[in-house]
Amino acid sequence: MKKLLYHYKSFPVMTFLVCCLFSHNYTFAQTKTNLNENWLYLENNTSSPDQAKKADHWSKLNLPHTWNAEDATDLNPGYRRDASWYQKKLNLPKIDQNQRYYLYFEGSNVTTKVYVNGTEAGGHIGGYIGFTIEITPFIKEGNNEILVRVDNSYDIEIIPSQKSDFFIYGGITRDVWLLSKYKNHIEDLKITTPEVSAKKASLNIVAKTNHSDPSKELTLTVILKNPKGKKVATKTIPVTANSSTIAFDNIKNPELWDIDTPNLYSVTAILAEKNQIRDSVNEKTGFRWFEFKDHGPFYLNGKRLLLRGTHRHEEEAGVGAAMSNAQHRADMQSIKKMGANFVRLAHYPQDPEVYKACDELGLLVWDELPWCRGGIGGKLWQTNTKNMLAEIINQNYNHPSIIIWSLGNEMNWLPDFPDGDNTDRTNVFLKELNDIAHKMDPTRKTAIRKYYEGSQIVDVFSPSIWSGWYSGSYKSYQKAIDVYKKEYKHFIHAEYGGDSHVGRHSENPVTGENIIKAEGWEEAIVQTKVANIAQIGDWSENYIVDLFDWHLHISENDPSFVGNIQWAFKDFATPLRPEDDIPYMNQKGLTDRNGNPKDAYYVFKSYWGKEPFAYIESHTWTERQGPENTPRTISVFSNCEKVTLFHQQKSLGEKKRNLSLYPANGLTWDVNFLKGENILIAVGETKDGKKVTDTLKVNYRFNKNDTATALQLSSEKLKNGNYLVTAIAIDHNNLRCLDYEESVYFQCLKGGKTMKNQGTPTGSESIKMANGKASIEVVPDGSGIPIEMTALNQSFKGEYLKIAN
Repeated sequence: MKKLLYHYKSFPVMTFLVCCLFSHNYTFAQTKTNLNENWLYLENNTSSPDQAKKADHWSKLNLPHTWNAEDATDLNPGYRRDASWYQKKLNLPKIDQNQRYYLYFEGSNVTTKVYVNGTEAGGHIGGYIGFTIEITPFIKEGNNEILVRVDNSYDIEIIPSQKSDFFIYGGITRDVWLLSKYKNHIEDLKITTPEVSAKKASLNIVAKTNHSDPSKELTLTVILKNPKGKKVATKTIPVTANSSTIAFDNIKNPELWDIDTPNLYSVTAILAEKNQIRDSVNEKTGFRWFEFKDHGPFYLNGKRLLLRGTHRHEEEAGVGAAMSNAQHRADMQSIKKMGANFVRLAHYPQDPEVYKACDELGLLVWDELPWCRGGIGGKLWQTNTKNMLAEIINQNYNHPSIIIWSLGNEMNWLPDFPDGDNTDRTNVFLKELNDIAHKMDPTRKTAIRKYYEGSQIVDVFSPSIWSGWYSGSYKSYQKAIDVYKKEYKHFIHAEYGGDSHVGRHSENPVTGENIIKAEGWEEAIVQTKVANIAQIGDWSENYIVDLFDWHLHISENDPSFVGNIQWAFKDFATPLRPEDDIPYMNQKGLTDRNGNPKDAYYVFKSYWGKEPFAYIESHTWTERQGPENTPRTISVFSNCEKVTLFHQQKSLGEKKRNLSLYPANGLTWDVNFLKGENILIAVGETKDGKKVTDTLKVNYRFNKNDTATALQLSSEKLKNGNYLVTAIAIDHNNLRCLDYEESVYFQCLKGGKTMKNQGTPTGSESIKMANGKASIEVVPDGSGIPIEMTALNQSFKGEYLKIAN
């Protein structure tokens, strides 16, 4: 086992630091050992560890893990909501009687019981929060048996509600660690910055210590280092109680934590016993201050900052919620690269790696209690919910990126309990949560979304504005935010957007004009009696591009607007949407479920991104049709000062980007496509003369396809050795039917297997066609026999393809 010498929240404390402070021998008492590898897994819901051990169908795996990685997004209704067992052999060559030993779970969903050598050591309720189980009384030298029972069964007493629009993945979905600490150790470290300005700052450190023998001569030393590693301040005090406070005042000219310069200071706390190191903890912190102006914008470090946000669900194709740290960080890096400065973690606290990445990248965070729908419950439900809020604040307290503790989302929707939508009862409990949050952390704001009756209880409120999707036209967006800016003292807009199916485009996307009521923006709980774009629209990429372009056109040009938070960054899986174009997927992402950008990603990047780029709309729209001599408007999304578009090597003119113009900030050209291949090249130029280019090839035809009569299958070998099998709907003239959008069903008969249950544009055996096209990735089985594929649907008898490999 690899041992790392640092606290479970922290970074290594460097040896030379201790040597400088103490001339005596020292001991790093606290260690952290990753336990992710070599577990056994049993899919059995017995409540008896003895019965579980007797089972003979344990399988090997590494953590993190969820048993819903694929069954959540397969084509069968429902997903496994039950208990399973995990088993680990933990070898401890030596046990130090002066040490205490713990298992730390970063997340285990939903309820957990831990057994050590046959004895129950502890448990936890709630699936999105880390917890520690002490195992000192139960372990022995040599091999130890760890058994963990995890259960994601339906439980009305534990948030989030089962009516939430996301899967509740079962399993040990995050990292597990073995911690060892000296019996006298630092239990917790809370860091606040009572005073911050550009000229000076103060730092307050509260250390809770666990020292069973108060007669020991204990001291606490805290060292503050700036982002470059230079020592700024140090102080040592005697430890006489379980809580000690050290304050650093008048820190001159602090290097502020900001979205562009996320400067992080290190705080090292060292517990010594008679000048011997017994424990050390290292945390990162940042100096920043923020303010929501009454009925106005947001300020960070004294400067107005337009909040440019998105939402992030914790899941990915193929693994569900059991993502690796690299996958977590890749999401946050992509969000930052797009130019966002704010992320709402929806609808639950997320992996520690996410907060660490936000601190380091400069992303402000809205952290959310998973009170999502279901209304208010009784005493047990309320106790569980309050405990979760306290755990969230405790574990994430020191992250400078966090500015909001959210207390819930759509809380009174679809109550799980009788009288669960009672406003009076809900407000009493919401006020209790709000008081808990402010008592535990008076430095941050509280918020909720879309529970209007509680809007005056919290600090910041988001109403529901879904202009152009669940209600009205997106052109009503300015009116909506003007209404709410006046109504709510601290208003922010969380959630807007719509679904888009990768590769689907329309020369005339459905906008709802003359069909739906243009005014209005509120999302109805039940959609059966509502006419909106979500129901009648074509789910094309270009409609969503227009919608987002308009929202950003409004928000970027409104000097008194606090900002908005797009929903959602990635497509994500949900049990509530079995009939979507990709079954069981919420397709409102700016990227697909694997993180591959859709067209909409580049709209945001054109408004927010800093790295120069140009993107011709659209790289997934390469087959088009229309009458001859009928110009088509082509948009280029870019953050360059000026862009020139070329068609067939001929310049169509240079245009300057103008933030006040819509669409595409004025970067649009009318192109008269020729029959056959058309080559478009966009050349963007920055203020300092740097040039970037983008090329798009469009095959254009003048004759419109007739009704689809057949499916045509083809294959392409990919760089990874797999095959991409593509089905095209064609008419009797062999033309691709660009208006055909029905579902197609793939099956691999021999020679390999499909990449199914992924919830991606090439990873579902059932998928609606995008402009008459659908594809699936196929993995050869290594047998060498030809791959045999079929594709069919209700319209056709199906097609067959044999691939030699």
